[in-house]
Amino acid sequence: MSETFDVVIVGGGMVGASLAVALEGLALRIALIEAVPHDAAAQPSFDERTTALSNGSRRILDTLGVWSAVAPCATPIAKIHISDQGRFGFARIAAAEQGQDALGFVVPNRALGLALWSRLAASQGLRVFCPAEVVRVDSQPDAVELDVLEGGVATVLSTRLVVAADGAGSALRTAFGVAAKVRDYAQTAVITTVLTQRFHDYVAYERFTQEGPLALLPLADGRCTLVLTLSPTLADAALGWSDQQFLAEVQSRFGFRLGRFLKVGRRVSYPLSLTRASATSRGRCVIIGNAAQSLHPVAGMGFNLGLRDVASLAELVAERRGADGGDPGDATLLADYDAWRATDRGGIIGFTDGLVRVFSSPLGAVQRLRNLGLLAFDILPPAKAALSRLSTGVGRVPKLARGVHLR
Repeated sequence: MSETFDVVIVGGGMVGASLAVALEGLALRIALIEAVPHDAAAQPSFDERTTALSNGSRRILDTLGVWSAVAPCATPIAKIHISDQGRFGFARIAAAEQGQDALGFVVPNRALGLALWSRLAASQGLRVFCPAEVVRVDSQPDAVELDVLEGGVATVLSTRLVVAADGAGSALRTAFGVAAKVRDYAQTAVITTVLTQRFHDYVAYERFTQEGPLALLPLADGRCTLVLTLSPTLADAALGWSDQQFLAEVQSRFGFRLGRFLKVGRRVSYPLSLTRASATSRGRCVIIGNAAQSLHPVAGMGFNLGLRDVASLAELVAERRGADGGDPGDATLLADYDAWRATDRGGIIGFTDGLVRVFSSPLGAVQRLRNLGLLAFDILPPAKAALSRLSTGVGRVPKLARGVHLR
């Protein structure tokens, strides 16, 4: 069997599914290949974790018509509180000070997955292969051929553009000869939900400790998502602690701003590293999301950056399509994509990696400087405004992030 498409997206997680929605209505024939159904317990994108969406990302999802299905499960972030354990420096930023209703929103990954895939189920011109895997890739100057195995049936897909959205260990990226540099942070994130004595008042907390950052994100039912960064050895131990011991350890690191920690949910762990592809395109392949850059969760910018990859690529494809649909894999289009994403990608990667390095440094001079930096940030409105503007990225802002439709 063989089928021909304009765009084939490999990976149906949050970024890949978002791209399929963004390309909807552009009179293109799209295929989406995903190994694990979105509602399966083993689906790595739509698991128990939550995602902090920036205002720019919320606007993209709203423009795509997805936000209305996500909004009932979303919790607004009214304030952000940043502190450094053992030191007096702290910084605060409030939505009201920035003239905004919220600084962002906390969304359960499963809710976002359901909203995206419900939309895809009704999409015209989309062919979904799931559960399926790509077993062969043949890149030619005018097209890319992929052998896809679905339920024991092999299908040959021919496309003018293939998109790697298959995660940090992207097999498609490797098939196109694009290397990726990996920096192991020697840290593991233990993620769970906690119930605190006091209501969170929609405040998101980021607290830097000797072991790594601790984040508390507000949830609609009064609980908080906890992201506790530890050394790999300590993280393994933390998964086996009793609930009482785990809560006591968290309490000692966070303090009593929310009173006592009362309950904890199921704990899962994820090793942390920075993965950065050496290129964002090669031949007729574009690399987006975690396949292009997988970040430390310290500033919650990973999916937001990937969603801007989606918005930028979809905008370029929309602009170049003609009466015949154009060529979404044209070399000039891909070169423009690379140039557009370079500034935003480099800026956010540098910002996130810099935070990890500065706040994990054991040097006393660095610790004193970061303490002063937090104090300075807290009293400088321009610095807060600059951080708030990162919600739309660095450099050119995609149309979707400005509420402008592509069709």
